[in-house]
Amino acid sequence: MKTKIFLAGICLAMASCESMDLVPDYQGNTASWYTSETELQLAANEFYILGYWQEPLSSSEQWSDNTTYRLQNRNPGSNGTILDGTMNGQQWEVYSLWQQSYKLIARCNTMLENIHKAEGKVNAQVKNRYAGEAYFCRACKYADLLFFYGDIPYLERTETISEAESQGRMPKAEVKEKTYADFDKAIEYLPVEYGLNQAIHATRGAAMAMKARFALYMGDYDIAAQAAKACMDLGIYSLEPDFAKLFKQSTKVNPEKVFVIPRSIENNVILDSWIVKNGLPRNANGYGSYNPSWDLLAAYLCTDGLPIDESPLFNPQKPFENRDPRCAMTIVEFNTEHCGFEYDPSPAAKQVMNYTTGKMQSNNDSRIVNQYASYTGLLWKKGIDATWMENGLKVEQDYIIMRYADVLLIYAEAMIEQNKIDDSVLKAINMVRSRAYGVSYNQTDAYPAVTATSQAALRKAVRIERRMEFAMENQRLQDLMRWKLASKALNGYNYIMLQPQDLLNDVVNKGLWFWAITPQIDEDGLADFSALLNGGYCTTGAKRIFPDREYLWPIPTHDMELNPNLTNNEGY
Repeated sequence: MKTKIFLAGICLAMASCESMDLVPDYQGNTASWYTSETELQLAANEFYILGYWQEPLSSSEQWSDNTTYRLQNRNPGSNGTILDGTMNGQQWEVYSLWQQSYKLIARCNTMLENIHKAEGKVNAQVKNRYAGEAYFCRACKYADLLFFYGDIPYLERTETISEAESQGRMPKAEVKEKTYADFDKAIEYLPVEYGLNQAIHATRGAAMAMKARFALYMGDYDIAAQAAKACMDLGIYSLEPDFAKLFKQSTKVNPEKVFVIPRSIENNVILDSWIVKNGLPRNANGYGSYNPSWDLLAAYLCTDGLPIDESPLFNPQKPFENRDPRCAMTIVEFNTEHCGFEYDPSPAAKQVMNYTTGKMQSNNDSRIVNQYASYTGLLWKKGIDATWMENGLKVEQDYIIMRYADVLLIYAEAMIEQNKIDDSVLKAINMVRSRAYGVSYNQTDAYPAVTATSQAALRKAVRIERRMEFAMENQRLQDLMRWKLASKALNGYNYIMLQPQDLLNDVVNKGLWFWAITPQIDEDGLADFSALLNGGYCTTGAKRIFPDREYLWPIPTHDMELNPNLTNNEGY
């Protein structure tokens, strides 16, 4: 078989074949493959290569108002490639998402074009199951492409080079319907459960859940609610009682995990070293440079269910007290143990406890000791613990793509947007919220249950709930984009601490550490730090810039150069 492959962008998904039987039948190739269950399984395994799913969206939290990064704040004129207002078709994130998506689509198309060869040799139910995996993965990748690029080329078969070069962009509405059809095929063909050794493979519940997310992103709220409810009605998923446990690398198969790509030290599929080093505190030999933002810290409700500027329980000098428990499960609370050390970013704390040695040591997590410590004074806690320091900093944390808490909140939001508000909507939100407090949703005296019934109030509640629940899970940017809040939330500055000596003199020594003034929270749950800035209690880091054009990303430049029928999105 002679195959010509056009190695650029979508053209990775297109090939031309001539009949030249140069490959022996006993070797794997598309002419002789897909004829046995073993061959189908090996081909399907290739659908779950981590790069197809995580690149580049595992970085999307960095492009939101939930995070800040030291290198950006050292160079305030630039906030990175996504939030500096200069996005273009040559950017790595732009072509990486495009390229990785079409690579996986190509694998799915090859499976679907050739799976007929297994007829009569493989049980029909088994054959359909593998076809279902191909439909599922293809649908997921078209879902990503539609959300970020709008109209896109649609490929459902192998194409010749000349066909590929003439392929234009199909209207979003048409691709959307084809994507729903793929999800429906996956739901029809996929099993509800597998054995533990095949936990990586997509299930019927995963297809329902991912269809629900896609429909929510597309604004098809009736479809989203129906798909999420169907997943809920399977009765096989539940919330992990311990929110913090869910994200640890020791927690593998779990009833809350609907669709994940596992990592494995044994197979050398591990968390990117950049994430590991930047996530660990400097006291634990990390960099502590990729940090939660002040915006995120301000977003968590107080234990009375009120935002910090309305609750009498909030004390800006003790920002972790009386907060939703997910606050301290996501961001390291001051003066608590983290990765074997006391965490205290105050410039007054030149030494901290090393709990391994039982002795005080120099505090490298304070900028008065180490100038490159966290500029916000905050560190991530969610999923990060002392086990990250083992095995040579090799971390095998699952890459969670969909979990049951998301299914519940998708259902609630989709029903709210249709103004179909009933007890099931409140139950879905309160199941997620009450889990954070370690109680049942019907123990309404033990947590601040959502009781509102108006569409406007519930819309606000579910959006705040999503931010508290999914911080550091790479969903915030997409949420802001689909709510059309990105241009509001992402145009402005990262707010950071003063220089260490100024911070000591003007804040700490005056008894005003951590925040001198309570930030104000607006109707969209966004924080305003202007009073702290104007009072001289903080400063600004990098400026975030999100032009309206970035609600859709540009088409990769190289693909447009190769294919004159590819047009760009407006503004690029």
